[in-house]
Parts: sequence; structure tokens; C-alpha cells
Amino acid sequence: MVAAVLGSSIVFLDGTIVNVALPSIGHNLPHSIVSVLEGQTYITSGYLATLAALLILAGALSDFYGRRRVFIIGLAGFGLTSVVCGLAPSLELLVVFRILQGAAGALLVPCSLSIITATFEEPARSRAFGIWAAATSATTVLGPTLGGLLIQAISWRVAFLINVPLVLVALYATIRYVQESRDERATGRFDWLGALVIALAVGGLAFGAIRGEAQQWRDPVSFLALGVGSVALVAFPILMSKRPNPLVPLRLFRVRQFAIINLSTLLIYGALYGTFYFQSLFLQGTLGYAAFAAGAVGLPIGLLLTFLSTRIGTVAGRLGGRRFLTAGPLIMAAGLLWLARIPSTSAAWTSGFVPPVDTLIDVLPGIILFGIGISLVVAPLTSTLMSSVPVSNAGLASAVNNAISRVGQPLLSAVIFIVITASFYTSLAAKVPGVDPNDPTLRAAVQPLDRPIDGTQPAIVAAAREASTDAFHLALLVSAALLAAGGAVNFVGLRPVPSSGRMAAASPPSAPEPSPPAG
Repeated sequence: MVAAVLGSSIVFLDGTIVNVALPSIGHNLPHSIVSVLEGQTYITSGYLATLAALLILAGALSDFYGRRRVFIIGLAGFGLTSVVCGLAPSLELLVVFRILQGAAGALLVPCSLSIITATFEEPARSRAFGIWAAATSATTVLGPTLGGLLIQAISWRVAFLINVPLVLVALYATIRYVQESRDERATGRFDWLGALVIALAVGGLAFGAIRGEAQQWRDPVSFLALGVGSVALVAFPILMSKRPNPLVPLRLFRVRQFAIINLSTLLIYGALYGTFYFQSLFLQGTLGYAAFAAGAVGLPIGLLLTFLSTRIGTVAGRLGGRRFLTAGPLIMAAGLLWLARIPSTSAAWTSGFVPPVDTLIDVLPGIILFGIGISLVVAPLTSTLMSSVPVSNAGLASAVNNAISRVGQPLLSAVIFIVITASFYTSLAAKVPGVDPNDPTLRAAVQPLDRPIDGTQPAIVAAAREASTDAFHLALLVSAALLAAGGAVNFVGLRPVPSSGRMAAASPPSAPEPSPPAG
């Protein structure tokens, strides 16, 4: 458990703590080829895109060559790239090292879940997934706060070097305690062609969506990446149907539970990313929250995840995941509907540790509802997914689900971004007659959900604040609809666990291949 938790936690931690270090990195590192803004963008998007692109390859490698072996390689690679990132002499080299770090991180996430699957049997497995979810949530919550203090006190380089002792502990735990496991039925050559095609598909879609949103869809590179990813995605299942030893056997998607969980993952995690992203921008850019306050309002979600995930994972192991995966997204949607009532006149939390009354009324109830809902989702979703396929395919199943969540997040967020940007400027034009919403000068002065609005006419400032609030409400309504759809998919698609066979139903099938669903 220590090995699995640390192996995945450092990947999540690095995705959050580095964001805190970006301003210091841009200020202190010399650069000659890329600008500071481009370098900061590539430091995050390069890492995330590479991580997403190689997840399925990593999961297949772990099943084929051995999860313990691939996990150790991933840990060593992540530790080494963390060191070179922390010692990078220029912005350009840091970008290169971050891309390599994303490749090493891709080996860790699917391996950590498949190691848990191969080590534990139900009901202990569901509890183990709950512990995993709680620990990784705690790391994600505490990481930016702890990292921010260390970065401020020492250097931005701590954001990378902090991984090294965690990697060493995980390496010791893996070498000392983790037993090797693999797909014993895997024969023949590894499907490297399939690995290349799926890497182009997932990586192209992820990078295109991330870069497109960062550049407000004004950069042709993002559309080129999306085009390459889309073509590769269409070609991939055709290729898999013709390969003698396919990287991703299409029979996995004929397993009802596996297909349904992946569809609901796309919907739920797409809503998650958009919610967190636009909430932070709205609180700071429109209402004027201080940066620490915008982060603090999200702490209840992390705390609820940390303290509830283990218990919920244990109960879900007995009762099955269907009821949790139906109720959880609906409760999350209810929380977003509460947040969608925040008025443009809500008082900002700008100083002190005690939030103002408006925050307690307008924001906190919705955040708590959202936290309860997501606590009902994370562990049951993971355990239901991993129990839907044989242990021999555990690494691949985890990788496919992670890839879907990481591609679905920026893609659906990009769609929401386009919708609310159009809503913002349309609303602004309606509130201020005579204003041209396509005027580049106006667009430069008034950015929706981006930064505090100032430097222009008072009437436009007031109208922009209201239009930004309307756009934020629309983003939450779209995200709530996605969550409700995810809950409905789980309710209709997942089969309830019979009360007489709850334990057995949660265990993966022991037959050589998963059978297609009856009927």
C-alpha cells in the first residue's frame, strides 16, 4: 500500500505543486528560445500531455512484462527526472525534462492500481482502493500549501526535489514487499504499432485541448494536434481488430461494467476539471478573492475525500458501487446548482482566516455538497472498474480509464470554455448598447473569468462583472448536466449486486477471457 500510494501520489503532487512554482520559475530561470509565458505553458501542458499519451502504453507494458518491474523503472525514472528538473539551468531544458518526467509518471499510475488489484481480494480490495483514494487526495490537497511555503522559504527547485525522498521510500517498499505479477496469457510480440497510434491519439487530443484553451483557441498548432489525435483515434479500433496481439483487446469494451464505467468517467471527470478551473478564475477574477482564499474554499472537498474515501470504499465492497456512483454525481450536481446562485455582488474574501458571511452562505454549502458527492464516487468508481476485468488485464484497464479521464477533462472543458466565452461577450453587448464585443481593444481590457476587471469605463466594468457572473453560472449548469448524465449512465448501465452474492460479484472473473454481457 505504501508503494502504490506513493507511486501515484507523486504524479498527482507534481501536477499541482509545480503550478505554484510557475511565477518563480519564470522570474528566475534564463531563457532564449521561448518566452516566459510559453515556457510556463509548456512546463504544465508538456507534462500532462506526455503523461496522458503514454498511459495506455504503460498499462499494457505492465501487464506484458510485469507490474513490479515497470513500476520500479517508473519510480527510478521519475526520481531521476525530478533531480534534473530541480537542477535545470534554463527554461528550455526544464521543458524538455518535464516532458521526460511525464513519460516516467505514466508508468506509475496504472501500475499502482494494478498492483493493488493483484495483491488484494474482495472485500479487502475495495478498502485498499479507499485508502489509496484518501491518501492521494490528502497529497493533492496538502501539496500546493506545503509546496508554496517551501518554495517561498527556499526556492522553486524544491517543487521537484521534494519528490526524491518519496521516490526512495516507494522504491524500498516496492523492492522489499511487492511481488511480481503479469498477464500469464500474454504471448507473441508486443504491439508497438498500436502503442504509437494510441499515443498519437491521446497525446494529440490532450495537447490540442490544453494548448487551445491556454491560447483562447487562436493558435493553429492546437487545431493541428486535435486533427492528428482525431485521425489516430478513429484508426486505432480498426487497427486493433486486425492485430494478432492487439495492444488493447476490443473484447474489453464488450464487458458491460468496464464500458459503462469508462463512459461515466468521461462525463464526471470532464465536469470536475471545468468546475475547479472556472471556479478559481471566477472567485479571483470577478469577485476579487485573494489567491489564498480561492484555494481555501476548496479545502472542504479535499478533507471530505481524505476522511470518507476509506469508509466508503469498504462499504462499496459489500454493497456494490452502483448506488454510490448514481447518488454521488447527483449530489455533486446539486452542489454546483447551489454555486450557480452566487450573485455578482457577493462580497469577496480578501484577508484574514475567517471568511465573510457571503462566502459562508453563497459558496460553502455548495462546496460541502460537492465534496460529499465526489467522496461517494472516487473509491467505488476505481473498485468497480478494476473488478470488471480479469486481474491479468488490470494494468491496461487502469490505464484506459486514466487516459479517458485525462483526455476528457481538457476536451469537455474546452467546449465549456468556448460556450461561456461566447455567452460573456453576447451578454456584455446586451448590457452595454453600442459596444462591439469583437473589438480587440475591448477584449484586451475585459477578460472573462480571468483577472480583476479594471482600466476601462465604469459602465463596462459593472456590465462585465455581471456578464462574467452569468458566464460562470452557465459553466456550472453545463457541468451539473454532465454530472447528472454520468449518474444516469451508472444507474442504467451498472447492474445491481445481488444481496446473496455481493462478495463474489465484486471479484474479477476467473475465466481466461471476460465474457460479453448476456443479452
